[in-house]
Amino acid sequence: MAPAEEPRPLVFWEHRLYPGDLARLSRVRGDLARDLAGFDDDLVETVRLCASELFANCVRYTGSGRGGGEVLRALSMPDRRTLRLSVSDCGGGGSVPRVPVERGADEWSRAEGQRGLLLVANLSRAWGHFRLAPWADLGTHVWAVFDVDPERAPRGLRPYVFTR
Repeated sequence: MAPAEEPRPLVFWEHRLYPGDLARLSRVRGDLARDLAGFDDDLVETVRLCASELFANCVRYTGSGRGGGEVLRALSMPDRRTLRLSVSDCGGGGSVPRVPVERGADEWSRAEGQRGLLLVANLSRAWGHFRLAPWADLGTHVWAVFDVDPERAPRGLRPYVFTR
């Protein structure tokens, strides 16, 4: 039996690469607004908010925010009803993104910074993460998927969208 092939994305936006600096957050949000022009405004704002949280986590908890690191943003529609956002950091943090369930004293002191993932978990259909080559600590890839109403998506989307 041949392995099942995953369907190719219906739409795939060119990746965007940002310096690992919180000062770039407005650029990340602005780029998403441009890339998602024509989509439902509520969806765009939800994705921008979640992207802000994920980008900030990349900068705060990984090597992306410590001199010269970068954050890679990817955006795709694997089907007509799904928008997938992902960010990848450049490693060096050693931590795994998670929403704390049971909190010890250390986790309670960090709780203020943990709300971003709760927000992503509640605003997206699903989210997750995986390590990029964990034996070399090349970073973490965090993704979230959002529901798209096909009737409220722009017409004429091309399979590959070049970004400026």
